[in-house]
Amino acid sequence: MGNNSFGKMLCITTFGESHGAAIGVTIDGLSANFSLDFDKIQDEMNRRRPGGNKFGTTRSEKDTIKVLSGIYKGKVSGAPLTIIIENNNQLSNDYGQIEDIFRPSHADFTLYNKYKIRDPRGGGRASGRETASRVIAGAIAKQYLDVDNISIEAATVQIGNIKIDNTSTTYNWRDRIKNDFYAPDTEKAKEMEALLSKLREEGDSIGGVIECRIKNLPIGLGEPTFNKFEAQLAKAMLSLGAVRGFEIGLGFASAQYKGSAFNDGMNKNGFLSNNNGGVLGGVTTSEDVIFRVAFKPTPSISLEQNTVDKNNIEKLIKIKGRHDPCICPRAVVVVEAMAALVALDFIMENASRRPF
Repeated sequence: MGNNSFGKMLCITTFGESHGAAIGVTIDGLSANFSLDFDKIQDEMNRRRPGGNKFGTTRSEKDTIKVLSGIYKGKVSGAPLTIIIENNNQLSNDYGQIEDIFRPSHADFTLYNKYKIRDPRGGGRASGRETASRVIAGAIAKQYLDVDNISIEAATVQIGNIKIDNTSTTYNWRDRIKNDFYAPDTEKAKEMEALLSKLREEGDSIGGVIECRIKNLPIGLGEPTFNKFEAQLAKAMLSLGAVRGFEIGLGFASAQYKGSAFNDGMNKNGFLSNNNGGVLGGVTTSEDVIFRVAFKPTPSISLEQNTVDKNNIEKLIKIKGRHDPCICPRAVVVVEAMAALVALDFIMENASRRPF
């Protein structure tokens, strides 16, 4: 598995830069003779595409998918499946000022010191635009999972100090598709809208939390040591550039509980609670896998900040360009995509080593 690849039985490799000709993904390991619905793939792309959400970047890309290989008469052929999307709305001149200056909280400093060269236009490979390639792969994985009625649904449950409480009378998980934030509370979504509108005017940004639920997974996915289901899930989420935290089940709140209150009791009908988030000993229980991912504030802001240049000379920087005041609204579908890839990879691995 290379530095730009993810997965074992199902391996994806993403390629391309934010301001290059195109970005894309090659998917290897898909079961052949499977009919893909390309409209569903495009629907997923539309959920994260730049310009598709009024609270995201004003960069406008159609993100229309183009298949290069691996499909014959609408079905997966068994060969590596490669899909690209062309970049059409780059404003590379916006990044000329930062050719020799490091943007705070970006990968500029580390990548330059590692490689002694970097692509400043939108961050190159370190740009959030790379996640569009993952969404393509995740949209395909979802279609394979649909066969077994496995669903993956994510929602924004926090932006800044605005938190959604699942005990609130206004909370409804289905409501997440009714607003631009994918928030399961329409009242809180209005507060989020007001906050992001204010931050956009101020030229600032803010972080947030996304919760994801994987439903109808079978018992037995994952291994008890290094290949735990939640460990691979965490790796998938932490591979997203803006993620700074991962928790499953009750997560960090688990530290506050006594074992008598935390443990998931059982009766003949199944589990009495799901505090462990659907995984025990690294292996799925068949309960919903529930996890949360914390995203840092978008590092590109138009306020003046302190930094240094390539020669370690102190500078002040005001970043130009078109950026999201909060990453979460467009990251919901990315979280779902990575969860789908992890789930399908484990299902394929389990099938290959099923006991006689």
